[in-house]
Amino acid sequence: MLRWTAIFLVIAIIAAIFGFTGIAEGAASIAKTIFFIFIILVVLTGILGVTIFKKN
Repeated sequence: MLRWTAIFLVIAIIAAIFGFTGIAEGAASIAKTIFFIFIILVVLTGILGVTIFKKN
C-alpha cells in the first residue's frame, strides 16, 4: 500500500514539473487518500494486536 502511495506521489511530482496540473492534483489526492488509509490500518492493527490478539 505504501508502494502505491510512493508511485502516485512520483507521478504527481513529475506531472507538476511538466505543467500538467490536473494530473498532478489527481495523483496527489490519490496518494494522500491511500496514505491515510494505510495509517488507519496501521493504528487499527496496533490496537487490535495489543488488545484482542494478545496471548495470555
